[in-house]
Amino acid sequence: MGIEVESFVDEELTVRAALTPNVNVHGSAFAGSQFSLASLCGWGQLHMQLARRGLDASIIFVDGRIECLKPVRADMTARCRLTEEATAALDGLAKVGRGRCQLNTRIESGGQLSAAFTGNYGLRI
Repeated sequence: MGIEVESFVDEELTVRAALTPNVNVHGSAFAGSQFSLASLCGWGQLHMQLARRGLDASIIFVDGRIECLKPVRADMTARCRLTEEATAALDGLAKVGRGRCQLNTRIESGGQLSAAFTGNYGLRI
């Protein structure tokens, strides 16, 4: 897929993927590639937050939903901001040994919103 981390600033993780390895027969990105990019961006957000807190925990992708808003015909950028729900799950992890949260990821291409993703993740020490 060619996913690369672009930045991790404050509470936002940004990753990107080139169109070329993810292109379908219509010349746009596979919906599955967009789903994978978004779910991995959320997973990466949690991974970075666990590292910040010095916690060693497993991240389990539970499920997700993507809404493809327009065809992606250029490189993709996915952005995931930490939510209050995720912060609460991370903060409670040391106390109860597990947690669950929802994260939202936006995929942009050509400077426009192309897809909106909602993913549910589990955490377990």
